[in-house]
Amino acid sequence: VDSIGGVPGNKYALITVPIVASACIVIPKTSSRAITSAAGTADVMEVLTRVDLDAQEMKRVVEATNGCLVWGGSVNLAPADDIIINVERPLSIDPQPQLLSSVMAKKIAAGINYTVIDIPVGSGTKIKNEREGYALARKFIELGERIGIDVECAITYGGQPIGRAVGPALEAREALMALEDPKSAPKSLIEKSLSLAAILLELGGVAQIGSGVDVAKDILYSGKALEKFKEIVIEQGGGITNSEDVELGRYFEDIPSPKDGYVISVSNRGITDIAKEAGAPRDKKAGVLLHVKRGFKVNRGDTLYRLYSSSKERLKSAVKLARRIHPVRVEGMVIKRVNKF
Repeated sequence: VDSIGGVPGNKYALITVPIVASACIVIPKTSSRAITSAAGTADVMEVLTRVDLDAQEMKRVVEATNGCLVWGGSVNLAPADDIIINVERPLSIDPQPQLLSSVMAKKIAAGINYTVIDIPVGSGTKIKNEREGYALARKFIELGERIGIDVECAITYGGQPIGRAVGPALEAREALMALEDPKSAPKSLIEKSLSLAAILLELGGVAQIGSGVDVAKDILYSGKALEKFKEIVIEQGGGITNSEDVELGRYFEDIPSPKDGYVISVSNRGITDIAKEAGAPRDKKAGVLLHVKRGFKVNRGDTLYRLYSSSKERLKSAVKLARRIHPVRVEGMVIKRVNKF
């Protein structure tokens, strides 16, 4: 399973991988660090355990647990791709031709038979609408056919962050909390994680077509996925297996709503920029914790989101940016009054 990225808070892999691995399907997940985002999957997982495993260590973990969540750069699966990513990161670019080759090169090197590609669409993502998402999906599928890999794509909603947490430690904590108590977790995170796991379970023959979500849900809600995730963390070098043990930035500030009304939009780009200004992903404890999502009713003074950082200066800079760009927009039922003057 892989994602083209572009939507903040996209920590689904920490839930999907242990669900699938619990069903006795081998799922070696390699991930990149953040290129244009505030946290890549490798950055998030590194909060909890080692991700810089070499190929032999990765093989050992997969043989022991059926899965892993490691940084692709240390495994050396696609060395040319690693060089290109190191050029892209400081420039904050991720062009589509390179995106296609980057994702599929690692799949070839890992020797997989089938994969699911997550393509988030919506404002502030890499893909603006379903039409563009479908076109990219066809390219992935056609490329897969040429190299002997069965590819299925999921065009997913990416119009606002997935879950409420953006930034490595915040996302790691939210993923662990979702594994510990899925009933209390953000619905967007649970639904996406289950849906992607369902496709893999059906492709792997563990679930019949159409019943994958039910099988995935049973694994998650029974606690099997949590236990599998703990096994993976321990096999990768040990670390944190309890959400309460994840440390966040010591400095934080709440951003209040300027008025009564409803949240009409949450800007992906704005939230990402603020999290990065606070220090993410280099400062793993920095980021943004959303208290509201689109459609929420708020009163003036209610907290919209909280900023975290390990640096007073970075926090101050992030707060300044937040007050300038207003990534969470609140309006009343009357957005603007217009008259002849």
